[in-house]
Amino acid sequence: MIESIIRWSVGNRFFVLLITLIIAFGGLYSLKNTPVDAIPDLSDVQVIIKTSYPGQAPQVVQDQVTFPLTTAMLSVPGAQTVRGFSFFGDSYVYIIFDDDTDLYWARSRVLEYLSQVASSLPETAKPQLGPDATGVGWVYIYALEDKTGNHDLSQLRSIQDWFLKYELQTVPGVSEVAAVGGMVKQYQVQVDPDKLRAYNVPLAQIQVALQRGNKETGASVVELAEAEYMVTATGYIKSVSDIEKIPLGINEQGTPLRIGDLANVSLGPQMRRGIAELNGEGEVVGGVVVMRFGENAQQTIDGVKEKLESLKSSLPEGVEIVTVYDRSKLIESAVDNLWSKLAEELAIVALVCVAFLFHLRSSIVAVVTLPLGILVSFIIMYMQGINANIMSLGGIAIAIGAMTDGAIVMIENMHKHMEKTPLTNENRWEIVAKAPPKWGRRCSLAC
Repeated sequence: MIESIIRWSVGNRFFVLLITLIIAFGGLYSLKNTPVDAIPDLSDVQVIIKTSYPGQAPQVVQDQVTFPLTTAMLSVPGAQTVRGFSFFGDSYVYIIFDDDTDLYWARSRVLEYLSQVASSLPETAKPQLGPDATGVGWVYIYALEDKTGNHDLSQLRSIQDWFLKYELQTVPGVSEVAAVGGMVKQYQVQVDPDKLRAYNVPLAQIQVALQRGNKETGASVVELAEAEYMVTATGYIKSVSDIEKIPLGINEQGTPLRIGDLANVSLGPQMRRGIAELNGEGEVVGGVVVMRFGENAQQTIDGVKEKLESLKSSLPEGVEIVTVYDRSKLIESAVDNLWSKLAEELAIVALVCVAFLFHLRSSIVAVVTLPLGILVSFIIMYMQGINANIMSLGGIAIAIGAMTDGAIVMIENMHKHMEKTPLTNENRWEIVAKAPPKWGRRCSLAC
């Protein structure tokens, strides 16, 4: 079959050149659009359900949240394994699907079954789907620090949660920006139980008053002078004093009773389960950029770094963004290694042909075929949706060596036939057709 292909190629040289050009352009297009990453993504197709159930023990979370969710997810189409984990105040359910399942189809099915079981969960349990990413989606990590000491951890965390997070989520390819470390600022109402008994006020009444005192309500419109004025009641909490002034009712003497009379209201940090430290120099606030499934890691990281660079001017004075983990360096090293090995192989083939065959034009054959072989591999990778990573690029680098041996054997065998048969314009292509070695037996430079 190989001999037939060679004879057809010799007889149709124009079509061979045309196919070569098509392969070259198709390979360059595939090379430009193939996603590049450092780590091959071998993770399962999985969907994560995270449910927050604040203040509850792991056993309570297991009985009231994790167990109902896991039993409901067992019937999801295509689900192979369902795993549930219960922690203090949190529940995690992992649904693992068949390898050929589309991730977004799986997410839609899980969301469909989640809507059916949500009504049976406790009122304060809030389930939500995890990001549309995989276990190798952590592509960039940064930290916020203020060496001047003008901003504490709660202020740095507020910058991360209310500014950087929303800005970075607009970058194409970013699925989630998770915050790490710092302190979440919150209003804390510490109720005095003795005062509750003295005024005969139940604790639930304070909770209802807080909910009612932190919202806005519309009341239609009022028409005055041929114009309509919208009526709204503004009641969002903006300070500690706003909470202290929320009314609870009146006491026996008819005096208004407020939350500030029964509780101590202050600003404080939310209870946290861990810290983030940078290089042993103290606590910082960090952000983990998670890449969306199937995206180009190199382009996503470049977009994140470009966005962070543009946001530095908007940060408060003294606050700095420090890069902690950047996968693009590993990606660039893997790509540079491939091109450096290709250049070395081309140089070696050219030197071997010149040194042993004393024929410079023969080296052009190998110099052309090696890049074309690599472009063909990128076309196949692009069509199959395989990204370029350390494993695939390493395989291409190894294959370059085998292709080099084959090219040298072909050229050397061609020169052997030219020594046996004088080369003329009439028999040139006939010798070329007979020159390839018989691949059924072992060939070497000595044959």
